[in-house]
Amino acid sequence: MKIAKNTVVTVNYKLSDAQDNLIEDGRQPMVYLHGGYENTLPKIEEELDGKEVGYSSIIQIEPEDAFGDYDAALVKVEPRNRLPEPLEVGMQFEGMPDGDDGDEAMIFTVTEIADDKVVLDGNHPLAGMALRFALSVAEVREASDEEIAHGHVHGAHGHHHGDEDDEGEEGDHVAIHPIH
Repeated sequence: MKIAKNTVVTVNYKLSDAQDNLIEDGRQPMVYLHGGYENTLPKIEEELDGKEVGYSSIIQIEPEDAFGDYDAALVKVEPRNRLPEPLEVGMQFEGMPDGDDGDEAMIFTVTEIADDKVVLDGNHPLAGMALRFALSVAEVREASDEEIAHGHVHGAHGHHHGDEDDEGEEGDHVAIHPIH
């Protein structure tokens, strides 16, 4: 079966920067609903469109087609007493960028902690980086009507609905706390 709109694609991958420094080894395959559902980067979909199981490729994606350029305006320094304790580098919080009157909250990551100040970065960790993906198509199947209606994959390596006992795999959840 060829990869086309409304197919579920399982891809083994390795993610590196443009200098081939490994970022993520892809121990778990990427499983996504193909066809513009924003389940993966558009350039990956473009590369895999029309391909079949066994297809392998290495592609480089520039920042503007991945996670954008690094924006220094998204780095905030906040008083430490505005954030909950215990506080650790890597924790994430939901907040509003400075000067943004819209309703679009962002995720900020704690990148530095000083005595009474905390540095929060609203950039994606891979912003500003050219990314190199080694891709290998492992499986292609037709998406179910429910997956198409919901716009994402269900089942193994996909999204689950209503199973509260399923905590997911390690790393599936991000701790988000509101900034007041």
